[in-house]
Amino acid sequence: MVKKRIESFGHAFRGLATLVKTQPNAKFHLFATVCVAAAGLFLNISVTDWAILALAAGSVWTAEAMNTALEFLADRVAPEWHELVGNAKDVAAAGVLAVSIAAAAAGLLIFLPHIF
Repeated sequence: MVKKRIESFGHAFRGLATLVKTQPNAKFHLFATVCVAAAGLFLNISVTDWAILALAAGSVWTAEAMNTALEFLADRVAPEWHELVGNAKDVAAAGVLAVSIAAAAAGLLIFLPHIF
């Protein structure tokens, strides 16, 4: 049982590596996550602020991973263009956009008072 749990983490880390290697937006999310963490350390933000930023960043990463998984699967099962597949991809991308905007807003609400 423990071996299976360890293997599942290996699959998850392989998926994370695939996400970052293949998706330009994931590279941007990685850069943004590192910048946010550095700013949080530099500005000595509160534990509550760290929790909010962790949830925001985690939400963006989760949305990006789900969007990418949907795109990989859609491209496999319907390699030719289809309106419904295109709609599904667009809606998934909209989800990433929505959570990214919310995360950016949370970041601004946390960091701007520390800066000004």
